[in-house]
Amino acid sequence: MENAGYIALTRLSGLQREMQVVAHNIANTATAGFRREGVVFSEFVVGAERHEPSLSMALGNTRHTYQMQGGLSQTGGSFDMAIEGEGFFQLETAQGPRLTRAGMFTPNQAGDLVNMDGHFVLDIGGAPIFVPPDAGNISLARDGTLSADGVPFAQMGIVRPVDPVTISREAGTLFVVDGEVEPIEAPMVLQGFIEESNVDPIIELARMIDVQRAYERGMSFFESEDERIKNVVQTLGR
Repeated sequence: MENAGYIALTRLSGLQREMQVVAHNIANTATAGFRREGVVFSEFVVGAERHEPSLSMALGNTRHTYQMQGGLSQTGGSFDMAIEGEGFFQLETAQGPRLTRAGMFTPNQAGDLVNMDGHFVLDIGGAPIFVPPDAGNISLARDGTLSADGVPFAQMGIVRPVDPVTISREAGTLFVVDGEVEPIEAPMVLQGFIEESNVDPIIELARMIDVQRAYERGMSFFESEDERIKNVVQTLGR
């Protein structure tokens, strides 16, 4: 295969991954706390032999998560929480600490505050939050302090990665940090709200159409190039 064919294949491969990302975004339009993803294309340049031009290929191997704030939806639930502005809730999973913006929590049978998947919600000190069994009126202060009948019993751990580039999506609404995290000095946490997905379905549908058209153009070029090579081989073989 000639260089033009390899270049076309790398472009098609990247567009295919981008289409998968767009489809995943659309499927999570209604997922609370979901963050929209995109594909970052990079140029890979290979130096050729002397007196020959270099080879440049487009690679779409890197995903980027857009961290802009999603809309806030009021639920009225005592343990539904949303962060306004910067920061993440901390969770303890079987694979270690994880971060999320999805604040739909509830006490389990043992009284531990967990998310919808049963992961423990951590306090500002990194310990699981325990809700007293006799807790009456649950209130949440703007700084994340939880109180039962006016008596504080825990403070939500609202953190951010020290280095923003160390955070990456693990699955769904969970993020993993390959580095240190630090508490937000003045968090803004709302009770009775959840943060909606930051995916705009109209934008994503338009993007899907653009990617599909680009893929079709790439396939057309690849097929034309393949036909050209066949014709050259047939001509030289006569």
